[in-house]
Amino acid sequence: MAAMPAYAFAAPLWLWDARRTDAWTFVSLPTPVADEVLDLVGDRARGFGSVRVEVTVGRTVWRTSIFPSTDTYVLPVKKAVRRAESLDVGDTVQVRLTLVDF
Repeated sequence: MAAMPAYAFAAPLWLWDARRTDAWTFVSLPTPVADEVLDLVGDRARGFGSVRVEVTVGRTVWRTSIFPSTDTYVLPVKKAVRRAESLDVGDTVQVRLTLVDF
């Protein structure tokens, strides 16, 4: 069985205010990583162009999806992860991302 494609990168944590009551926190994948993911996934993306991934930030590991955005993919970073790893908007996050179901 072949290993799933994996990437390591650092990127800033940023806030997207969807509505007055909703705020989401993301990390944008670096363009070279996003381009490679797009090339690998092709037409196998899921709903909304999402790609299932396993993510490691510090000691925290979780499964989620990355979503296409302008010129890249974005990775949602949930509150539990931010708390566990003492992260705040603007912090640079060290991410290890592995594609799953590939």
